[in-house]
Amino acid sequence: MALILIIDDDLAVRTSLKLLLESEGFDAYAEGEPEEALRWLTRRTPQAIFLDMNFTVETSGDEGLAMLAEIKKIHPNIPIILITGWGSIGLAVEGMKTGASDFLNKPWENEHLLQSLQTALKLEKSNQVAQNRGEIDEQFDFGNIVGKDPKLLQVLQTIGRVAKTEASVLILGENGTGKELIAEAVHENSLRNHKGFVKVNLGGVSSTLFESEMFGHKKGAFTDAKTDRVGRFEMAEKGSIFLDEIGDLDHSSQVKLLRVLQDRTYEILGSSQPQKADVRVIAATNKDLVEMISENKFREDLFYRINLITVYLPSLRERADDIPLLANHFVNNLREIYQRPNLEISKKALNWLRELPLPGNIRQLKNLVERTVLLTPHDRLEVTDFQTQEIAIPKQKSDSNFPEVGELTLEEMEIRLIEQAMNYHNQKITNVAKSLGITRSALYRRLEKYGISYDTSS
Repeated sequence: MALILIIDDDLAVRTSLKLLLESEGFDAYAEGEPEEALRWLTRRTPQAIFLDMNFTVETSGDEGLAMLAEIKKIHPNIPIILITGWGSIGLAVEGMKTGASDFLNKPWENEHLLQSLQTALKLEKSNQVAQNRGEIDEQFDFGNIVGKDPKLLQVLQTIGRVAKTEASVLILGENGTGKELIAEAVHENSLRNHKGFVKVNLGGVSSTLFESEMFGHKKGAFTDAKTDRVGRFEMAEKGSIFLDEIGDLDHSSQVKLLRVLQDRTYEILGSSQPQKADVRVIAATNKDLVEMISENKFREDLFYRINLITVYLPSLRERADDIPLLANHFVNNLREIYQRPNLEISKKALNWLRELPLPGNIRQLKNLVERTVLLTPHDRLEVTDFQTQEIAIPKQKSDSNFPEVGELTLEEMEIRLIEQAMNYHNQKITNVAKSLGITRSALYRRLEKYGISYDTSS
């Protein structure tokens, strides 16, 4: 039974919080005086602490920060959750910098408070350490992520460790490094994997449409609202929402997003009825948010809401040994789709690929391999095949039904690839997604986008 310490000068807060925790099976101890709480901490070691920001008529929050620092001297690793009011958000951010695990607003929502506590306890308790890719794959489902570089393994260990918590995750990395794959891996290994994974590219959402896109609207809420619209947060209810390109979000939209993440509620446009937001937040960006904060381009309080756990996804330049593995992975998928069982890349070509700078990272490598396969008539790919992509395709098409150069656009080519894979695997979504090197969720999105019919029971 986990022991939880409550430090708050308000008797009503102490009593209600203690009763709530005890009803959930925790052993709770409450103290109203900071000095008494510090003395108690020299004798006992709780598993977590709820700490108020103010203990007198003053509302500056400095007392809470000072208390936080003192507790950290005694027990540096105990998770501490700050309890604050709207007027103390800036100080709560300072508390996060000092080492607090989370901060909650008064009055809190019981479910959110318990969720925050469980997350803090799981993160503190979780100490799995895997030495190699095989050990990681025994513990977690990372089948769509290719590589065994130590930097990548560190990322996989981290997201595996936090996936089953409710911790918000911020994924940093250059374009094309696979941030969406990592986000989906967090969701697929979480306790929410039976619900939706909803992706939102915030860089493509204008400030005028932000509320409608994210929270939905009722018919007649504004001039062009001809029908009801379901927002992304409602679509992700009980599941996960992936806020891609969060660094591109304008200031006014940042405020609206912060309010949802803080209160766990939102309002549909045209309705005054608050909706609960039970959603796991995963965000990603290729921008330096810390620098943006210093330039007043990104809200610091929002930053601390989304980055309880931060992972940096290395570029391919930083894990060059994974380039041959990825290239072979792409060729294996294309071998199935085009029914070319002898398709392969020579060792010399793999070494050549390994030395490429690849500023577009995995996305660029994938496009390079796919283009070369499409434009090369023979099955063994050599360095010259990658270097000379203007190679002419014979007028007489091969048995593998290759398109001639210029016959299809890239989008049409993708549609053909998906349709061929669907036919080849008899519409088995898992097998199709694996052969294409994408996740099931990504495949479903493409099927909907291109209007490709599929068996919903598969």
